[in-house]
Amino acid sequence: MQKTVLVAGSHGTIGRAIIDTLRCQGYHVISISRHGDPSDEHLCVDMTDQGNVERITGFLTPHISTLYGVIQCAGVLHNQTYQPEKNLMQLDEAWLHESMRINVLPSVVLAQALSPLLNRKSSVRWISLSAKVGSIEDNGLGGWYSYRMSKAALNMFIKNLATEWGRKSPESSVIAMHPGTTPSDLSEPFTKNWPKEKLYSPEMTASRIVSLFTSMTASDSGQLYHHDHSVIPW
Repeated sequence: MQKTVLVAGSHGTIGRAIIDTLRCQGYHVISISRHGDPSDEHLCVDMTDQGNVERITGFLTPHISTLYGVIQCAGVLHNQTYQPEKNLMQLDEAWLHESMRINVLPSVVLAQALSPLLNRKSSVRWISLSAKVGSIEDNGLGGWYSYRMSKAALNMFIKNLATEWGRKSPESSVIAMHPGTTPSDLSEPFTKNWPKEKLYSPEMTASRIVSLFTSMTASDSGQLYHHDHSVIPW
């Protein structure tokens, strides 16, 4: 039976590349994003709105018997008004709230939609794309307050979810992953002077994510992984 993978935040550069990689490897892909034409395989919905939990559950229900796992890619670093903060005085309440909303809630809402469909026999893999700069222990540079804080909050959510689902569905695995820097709308303002050897194509990034996704086991759950598959301290 063909395995199904849900890619959430599928309209982004990395999300699209992940879908292509999974399909090339023979997986059946379903997707969720705010954009695109609705179909049996694509749900167009705002994952930051908790009011959409039941709608997402309804979308997932027909696929649950073949669901191999979830890769959640939605997130934000900047927009036309706000850039990552260089110092404390640039920290803005509105942007902090927006960063928390977009970087944390999609994983929360999606997990709330999926959780009622899981049982002790379920074996589901989950990756939320996070960031190394969300590691509290690894932070030696400071700055980027809103992004760091929101990714640290996402990391805590993943740790919590891994613990809860570890009791509910012991064969499932829940992790966060730092995908590396990939040319995209999210990273574009910060990659002009980025070392070429540390700038990875969407195809390479997707390959690394899918490789970790397909190899992860329940014993890996509750960790933050680097794109080279090493563990980053929380």
